[in-house]
Amino acid sequence: MKITPYLTFDGQARDAFTLYQKVLGGTLEMMTFAQAPEGERFPAEHRERIMHVCLSLGDYQLMASDTMPGDAACGGGPYEGIKGCSISLHPKSVAESERVFNGLAEGGQVVMPLEKTFWAERFGMFVDRFGVSWMVNCEQA
Repeated sequence: MKITPYLTFDGQARDAFTLYQKVLGGTLEMMTFAQAPEGERFPAEHRERIMHVCLSLGDYQLMASDTMPGDAACGGGPYEGIKGCSISLHPKSVAESERVFNGLAEGGQVVMPLEKTFWAERFGMFVDRFGVSWMVNCEQA
């Protein structure tokens, strides 16, 4: 069984995943609501929102979509952001940890700077500029 994190955005999925691919690499697949069969049934002002995006990194994937105002992903109300979880990355080197941390944290809020801890060569936490919480954990030098 595989577990794949699926994020929900309020119109920022394209920009978020473009950054994620730039920093993390991988293969990006993206579809707007307008590209879906019967895409014209969606309100014109929301057709360019992302219906589905997938960033594939080897055997792992990160997926997301944009919400439609008032949809079930928002509990039928206004979008309240991504809460209660973090995406955890495990780079293989200190240099890669620093590159990933700095690339994804730019414009966001650092919660814990990337530094040596008793369990890891580098560990840090941040919320990116799209509201996604991340942890970077490099266990080896």
